[in-house]
Amino acid sequence: MSITVDLSKNYGSFHLDVRFSAESRRIGILGASGSGKSMTLRMIAGIISPDSGLVQIGTDCFYDSGRRINVRPQARKIGYLFQNYALFPTMTVAQNIACGVQGTKKQKQARAEEMIREFHLERLGGRLPSELSGGQQQRAALARIMAYEPDVILLDEPFSALDVYLKDQMQQELVQFLDTYPGIIIMVSHDRDEIYRICEELVIIDEGKTVISGRTKDIFADPQSRTAATLTGCKNFSAAARIDDHTFRAEDWGITVHTQKVLPDSFDCIGYRAHEFEPVWGAQKENCIPVHVSGCAELQFEKKFYINTKAEGSSETAPVKWFAQRNVWDELEQKGMPDWLRIQEEHILFLQQRRCSC
Repeated sequence: MSITVDLSKNYGSFHLDVRFSAESRRIGILGASGSGKSMTLRMIAGIISPDSGLVQIGTDCFYDSGRRINVRPQARKIGYLFQNYALFPTMTVAQNIACGVQGTKKQKQARAEEMIREFHLERLGGRLPSELSGGQQQRAALARIMAYEPDVILLDEPFSALDVYLKDQMQQELVQFLDTYPGIIIMVSHDRDEIYRICEELVIIDEGKTVISGRTKDIFADPQSRTAATLTGCKNFSAAARIDDHTFRAEDWGITVHTQKVLPDSFDCIGYRAHEFEPVWGAQKENCIPVHVSGCAELQFEKKFYINTKAEGSSETAPVKWFAQRNVWDELEQKGMPDWLRIQEEHILFLQQRRCSC
């Protein structure tokens, strides 16, 4: 099943203009807070009417401003999991699950019992939402959605209210659930790790605009713009000037970089992920940044070093972040801090400073 979304909406001083098409069942929308992710979901669901555009899922057209189609939310067969789960506070878990099911009282009860078993809510059917943990509330909300078998499920920051341990557990449960769910799931998040773990295709939104869309792993490998690289977790950037087919100047870091492969024709910025640097002790190698540590933060699984760099003739420094993984800790202990950090060609992200348009 495919989905096409092309939506425009003026919302006060905020203008949203989002476009993407996808063939996958698991789609992620990634963006910072206030970028328009949740508004996009609400327009897909029909809760908010766009000013213009199109929402088509498979052969079903839910909204088309040109043909004056705007199917009411109740008829779209879309399940929506809100950030706060939106369970009815005075209804029990079983009543919440049954409330959206069509049929007789006996049929509703049977369906609720089926969902309670499927989502591991046994012995919780008679409890109120306030008596449940965050993870139990999420399972109850998902069970309520699945009880009426929607074609599409919209997940709005589904793990934002959970602690770290429970978040990981619930993400794994969701992955297992997705394996058996035949419909489309669209999940919005500002957390790149959960998007990467769960979603096959990705849409990145910034300030109400689509920055890039495509296969999730492809976008992480080649985000194309600085905006997309930042949202996928890149920590280091430098303005870049192409010198020839195999040479460019990383201007903010004050070094010239040589490559084996022919450089892209058009880029004005490079990105480099903080864990990809190669530490070098002793003599300088090609494509190296000198190490002058200005700060360090030691975590359980990595050490974060902040390196001062200064381009020649500039009074400003562009700090480089190196996140040393545990596999180099013993070497750091034996040799001390490296003299250089080497940029490895295969990990350079060639970017445009400006936002890409899709």
